[in-house]
Amino acid sequence: MSEIRAEALLPTGNLAADLPFFTKTLKMRLDAIWPADNPAVAILSGHGLRIRLDAEAPGEGGRLRILAPDPDGFADGQRRLTAPGGTIVDIDALDPPVHKPQTDHAFVVRRLADKAPWVIGRAGMRYRDLIPTRLGGAIIASHIRVPDGKVPDMVHFHKVGFQLIFCYRGWVDVLYEDQGDVRRLHAGDCFIQPPRIRHRVLESGDNIEVIEIGVPAEHVTEIDHDMHLPTARYRPEREWDGQRFVHNIGKDARWQAFRLPGFDCRDTTINANTKGVAGVQVVRRGRGAPVWAVHDSDILFGFVMDGALTLEGEGEEPRRLGPGDAFVIPPGMRTRWSAPTEDIEILEVSLPGAFETRLMP
Repeated sequence: MSEIRAEALLPTGNLAADLPFFTKTLKMRLDAIWPADNPAVAILSGHGLRIRLDAEAPGEGGRLRILAPDPDGFADGQRRLTAPGGTIVDIDALDPPVHKPQTDHAFVVRRLADKAPWVIGRAGMRYRDLIPTRLGGAIIASHIRVPDGKVPDMVHFHKVGFQLIFCYRGWVDVLYEDQGDVRRLHAGDCFIQPPRIRHRVLESGDNIEVIEIGVPAEHVTEIDHDMHLPTARYRPEREWDGQRFVHNIGKDARWQAFRLPGFDCRDTTINANTKGVAGVQVVRRGRGAPVWAVHDSDILFGFVMDGALTLEGEGEEPRRLGPGDAFVIPPGMRTRWSAPTEDIEILEVSLPGAFETRLMP
């Protein structure tokens, strides 16, 4: 059976000069050339790519991107080159570091009743954007539903600085690299997916809903075609970019006083396991009366899971919030969580994990 190949066609206006450029400067290999007496076509390969330089092809030279571990050392420090035959070549980093844009602070309220559209995203899941401004690209918060409980997923990973999966309703089964067999997430449970950990969603129950937080807002998802899950090794202490995998089970948590009077919280251990990158608390009604306060966290996000409260903010109209509503309180803004119902339950996510709250008289 003959082998099927694919190649990229690049017109060239100077094949003779292109050959040393592609073989020496770009470090590609010459595989074929013809006709012998006056070459017009050359096939080259390298860096996972096969190209066809064709002097008789119409049009100008094409464009290539070469991704190198050391882009500054690949072509004598040049990041953009033009081949003699007209092809433009960009040299870039193979694995650039994750860049978090500076936070564009804002007071944000997103109500479920506002009828924000549910869009079809990766693997057929439905997404509702909880922070439309994304604070200048610093964060994305999504309310996700899986309509039929089946996810046509593949082993993949995210090039991200921080990622939280919190199960709001239902259950979902996921496989994770070096974390044993299937992990089932129930309502009230959460995962921290460290940067680049391979994982695969298997299936979920009917009406599954999760809250997903990603930092920064735009990040790359890559498919790993070679890894099979579950992996043979179980390594609960393994770190990815300094973060450990977390599977926090809500029913086993211990409650303690929250940073704001009138509320209690349960810690998800995420602050400790991300070495302070982020903190995640589940908050409920406690003793005492709510008070005004300010904080200095770069990002402070809240999602109302049950019950209701009134969010008061200096210079803002009070908002009565209920299940499915989300909010962001910027640093330095005076706010109060007032008139909470006894069944109030809020998911709070902060970046960084530790920050100061100052109570106001």
